[in-house]
Amino acid sequence: MTMELTWSLDRARAPRRNCWSDVAVFILAGGLGTRLRPVVPDVPKVLAPVGGRPYLAHLLERLAETGLRQAVLLTGYQAEAIEAAFGDRFGLLTLRYSRESTPLGTAGAARLGLAKTDAATIVLMNGDSWCAVDLLALVRRHKRRRADATMVITSVPDVSRYGAVRCDASDRVVGFAEKNEGGGPGWINAGIYVIRRPLLAALPSGRPLALERDVLPKWLSRTKVVAYRSLGPFLDIGTPESYAAASAFFRTGVQRRTVGAEVRKVE
Repeated sequence: MTMELTWSLDRARAPRRNCWSDVAVFILAGGLGTRLRPVVPDVPKVLAPVGGRPYLAHLLERLAETGLRQAVLLTGYQAEAIEAAFGDRFGLLTLRYSRESTPLGTAGAARLGLAKTDAATIVLMNGDSWCAVDLLALVRRHKRRRADATMVITSVPDVSRYGAVRCDASDRVVGFAEKNEGGGPGWINAGIYVIRRPLLAALPSGRPLALERDVLPKWLSRTKVVAYRSLGPFLDIGTPESYAAASAFFRTGVQRRTVGAEVRKVE
């Protein structure tokens, strides 16, 4: 059954619609979800039930509230199930699908997805995580700083599971620390990016490419990659432990006091 979001038209603010006219959001939804198999064995990770709804429904709901109007789901594993669950619309958000026939990695999937939109600016995000961030402010800052790519980073008590992002005094990204390379508090990649279309279009098509490993380190040396710091709550459903916390995360509604507001996580 196609899932629909019923929401009032007063949320679809005209100024925000105009700001999104050249922007499309790409959602990485093709992962196998291997680590989550013990608790969610039969569906792709983005369809894992959270609070009685697929996780992806929570993500799309928050995107629709920002005023975004087009989303491309980058699918692979069980692509048919995802298309059957959501169809071509979610409220006022138009959905398109870019299905990889063989795994292409995060950057390879994003390169393939360009065929589904002519948007000049791509907001790329993981389909298994969420960081409460003001997407409109993010895109505006990306354009104001004339960045080639902007990466959302968020603060966590222990960076060892994720790897840390290193920035200079102007918040230009200068490097990355590997996972398990020391611990303690720090800033990590929140899995949300704003990228100029030509940067993705320049990548070789049809080749597996991991954004974090194969592409971003090279971009740092020849393009302008800046960080956008978010203090909003961060969720990653990639492990059984973090998945177990997902229902409470969305049930609190802490990040929804205003649309896309950035707030600290309430413990």
